[in-house]
Amino acid sequence: MATEITTKKSGFFSNLIINVIIPAVVLSRLSGDDMLGPVWAVIVALAFPLLFGVWELKQSGKVNFFSVLGIISVMLTGGISLLQLDPAYIAIKEALIPGVIGVIVLLSQRTKFPLVKKLLINPELLDTEKLYQTLASKDNRVEFEHRMAKAGYIVAASFFMSSALNYILAKAIVVSQPGTTAYAEELGRMTWLSYPVIVLPSTVMLFGAIIYMFRQIGKLTGQSLEDFILQ
Repeated sequence: MATEITTKKSGFFSNLIINVIIPAVVLSRLSGDDMLGPVWAVIVALAFPLLFGVWELKQSGKVNFFSVLGIISVMLTGGISLLQLDPAYIAIKEALIPGVIGVIVLLSQRTKFPLVKKLLINPELLDTEKLYQTLASKDNRVEFEHRMAKAGYIVAASFFMSSALNYILAKAIVVSQPGTTAYAEELGRMTWLSYPVIVLPSTVMLFGAIIYMFRQIGKLTGQSLEDFILQ
């Protein structure tokens, strides 16, 4: 268990350093004409999350939907920047990715395999067979699915909120024309602010959905959550 926690912590910090800190430093500190210049600063900054995303896909040995979206997001930012399109496209792109995820979460609610179930009721964490057997013995299986659907709407709302905050933040900060030092510095500032302004509120909502479902497990099974956690 200690090894697993350490791995998760190192994974979080690796993502933070490579996807946020390094690109933000490159964009805000090295985009001047006496350093890398605005164009090369954008290329170098985006290379870190792009290569890291490709490496993660290769390491996992399977296609991860969210990793692919992350790579697409980086490539769109690079395309907008290098083609020197209107900076308004950055705000649209920033809102698009979480918005698409939110729509997919909602649509999956209508299928037999809702994404939120895979996220919240993870078979690598919980003994799902035991859980569903216990729910069936209490005649609460259907009610559990209803409450799972409610959690799904919370998760979708978190992505829609992230989409709105992404758009507002990008619209307020990235106003200069791509290809300029000011534009590169604004991208860096947006990257710095994305975590406290966007990621933290969205994460709070996601954790709220997780806590809600864990409490429902206790209420509907009459047992402690620990009884279903895999050792």
